[in-house]
Amino acid sequence: MSDPILDDVQTLLDKELGDKRILEQIQRAAQNNEVISNFERNYVKKLAEKHLGRKPPEQPKPIIPDVVIPPASSIGNSQTIQTWPPTSGIKKPSSNNNRIILGFGVAALLIIIIGAVSLGGISDTFTGQKESVPTPNTSKSFAIKTDLKSYQKGDIISISGESNLSFGNSVTISINNSKNELVWSEQANVKTNGQFSTLTFAGGSGWEQFGTFTIMAESDSEKTSNTFSFSG
Repeated sequence: MSDPILDDVQTLLDKELGDKRILEQIQRAAQNNEVISNFERNYVKKLAEKHLGRKPPEQPKPIIPDVVIPPASSIGNSQTIQTWPPTSGIKKPSSNNNRIILGFGVAALLIIIIGAVSLGGISDTFTGQKESVPTPNTSKSFAIKTDLKSYQKGDIISISGESNLSFGNSVTISINNSKNELVWSEQANVKTNGQFSTLTFAGGSGWEQFGTFTIMAESDSEKTSNTFSFSG
């Protein structure tokens, strides 16, 4: 089943609306059933609402059923309540017997716990480790890059990279300005081929100073970076 976003992307490309480079990237991701970021989906949604007359779906109002309260006269004045099991004719065990049974139960539970701990300690001694830690796939290098080496205020920055992480994991992507101050950060999901990508805008708080900006990608075990220039 194809992603519904594919139809809007194709229509926008046919009518030459929006950024062709960005739309083609989203189109490839939708055709290959790859992860499309929320930023990319919102970018297509806004273009479709502005140029294609798409309206945001209306949320249906919840239907609250009427509550019918039965009249007080329909409730019987007297009811017979019977407990189960019946208590009449049954002799309750004495408190001394209860204490003896409880004592045997606690002793048996302690024996089971001590045996389990002892077996666990012996197992750890022979194996030399408590659990195995999966090693990541090292067939790919951890890298990140931007589509261009220089940007101006208001430009769309297309970010992509590859990692050794498996599908479903996430990579933290961030941008620092020329003063090494954090100006943007986002989590990107790793696709089935080990790659990740997202979009952002050049501009906003922290983008007042021009110069060399640093883009970084970080996982639990690795970290990499790259640079681009911002000329305002």
